[in-house]
Amino acid sequence: MGKRLIQQRRGRGSQTFRSPGHRFRGAVKYARPGERTGVVRDLIDDPGHTTPLAVVRFEDGSKGLMFPPEGLMVGQTIAMGAKASPVPGNVLPLKNIPDGSPVFNIENTPGDGGKFARASGSTAFLITHGDGKVTLRLPSKRFKVINDQCRATIGVVAGGGRKEKPFVKAGTMAIVRKARNLYYPRVSGVAMNPSDHPFGGGNHPHPGKPKTVSRHAPPGRKVGSLSAKRTGARR
Repeated sequence: MGKRLIQQRRGRGSQTFRSPGHRFRGAVKYARPGERTGVVRDLIDDPGHTTPLAVVRFEDGSKGLMFPPEGLMVGQTIAMGAKASPVPGNVLPLKNIPDGSPVFNIENTPGDGGKFARASGSTAFLITHGDGKVTLRLPSKRFKVINDQCRATIGVVAGGGRKEKPFVKAGTMAIVRKARNLYYPRVSGVAMNPSDHPFGGGNHPHPGKPKTVSRHAPPGRKVGSLSAKRTGARR
C-alpha cells in the first residue's frame, strides 16, 4: 500500500488544508471609479492581511475597506478621484500624481481594485509620466510601465515594522502560518524519500528528472515548474 503525497492531500480540499476564510474581514479593493469622499470610522485587524485595515464610510452611506497609509487617523477624511489633492491617504489616477511620489495598492488595469504594493510597509515610486503611460519602481526594485488611468493610494502602507521583530522559534512561525493556513514547515522535495515526492531518493540531493512538467500532469507528478514557457534567469 502506498500513501498520498502532501500535494495530493492538499488538493483534495479537506478541512485540514482549507483556508479559514470565515475569519477574514473581506476583499480590499477600490470602489467604482468616480469622485468620492469618506471618513475613516475605525482601524481593525485582519488575519488575512499583514497590515491593519481602515473602515471608511462614504458620503452615500456605503462602507469599504482600505489599506491605511502610515499616519492615518480615525476621523480623517479620504478623497478619491481625479480632483483629489495628492496627499497621503487619497486615491488618484496615476496621471494626477506628481513624479517621485510614494504610492501603494496600484491597479494593473484601470478598475481592477489594486494589485501591487499591498503588504505592510511596502511602497512604490512614480518615476515618470509620458504618452498615456507611467513608469513605476516597485518594491522589488523592478520598473513597470502601466496605464496612467490606473489608480493608486499616496503614501506608505501602515505596519512597516512588522518584520523587524524576529520570530526566534519555529513554533511562533507555525502559529503565524496556520492563521492563514499556509504550509509549514516546508521541506525540499529532494530531501524526501522516493515514496514522498517525485524528486526524492538518490545518493545526493538532485531531482533526477526534468523539473518542468505539463499543466495536465496528475496531482502526484505536478511539482516543479508547471507548464513553464522558459526557465533560468533573464539576461
